[in-house]
Amino acid sequence: MLHIGVLAHSADGAALCFLEMIRESARVVGPHLHPEITLSILPMGDVLGAWERMDLQAINRHLMRTAERLKAAGCDFFVCPDNTAHIALDAATEPYPLPGLHIADIVAKNATADGRRRLALLGTRWTMEGPAYPAACARAGLEMRTPSREDRVRLDRIIFDELCQGKLTAEARGEFVRVIDGLKTDGCDAVALSCTEIPLLISPDDSPLPTLDSTRLLAHAAVQVAHGKRPLPSWRGGSSK
Repeated sequence: MLHIGVLAHSADGAALCFLEMIRESARVVGPHLHPEITLSILPMGDVLGAWERMDLQAINRHLMRTAERLKAAGCDFFVCPDNTAHIALDAATEPYPLPGLHIADIVAKNATADGRRRLALLGTRWTMEGPAYPAACARAGLEMRTPSREDRVRLDRIIFDELCQGKLTAEARGEFVRVIDGLKTDGCDAVALSCTEIPLLISPDDSPLPTLDSTRLLAHAAVQVAHGKRPLPSWRGGSSK
């Protein structure tokens, strides 16, 4: 089995992704059997200012330090269970030291495989307003919708002030459900939970639309690669997939 590297940026989503890799591998080959997994994380707070400035190269330097640690640990490939980080990864001007799976492409391809045509996108404001998902949806032949500006700001606040701090409330769940219901009215036929912390709050049973759980889809794809059921990725950052 190949060695998976988890290039973490936000902690709670990365932890969920790590655990889902273990669970998925148990489903595939049996209990207590899973690939070697190395998770490395630097404090996201160190680059929140760079995110506000959209200084993507500063963010890439930060992420690259973690990727180098994964390479030194002997990882064969990496996953980054942070959708927003892929905005920076797509803008990388130097190749990453390991090949990686692209979370937005995995979500978009799963949506297409499920027969979806118009995808609702939920995540941080950077993810909802940034280029990573529009590009991935275009490659997959999908339409995409995001919430209103006011709702994007509200969901972003919940993500950073609550979900990333381990705070899960009925009020926050109600806000997400309300927004998803509005996007359903707009003709969306599925919703991408494209902040890796959102699945901690919203289950498929909560959602008015079928969900695409970016965290678990990434974990499942990584396990497939590690077990040789999916090709080793070749993407090393940058916009070309």
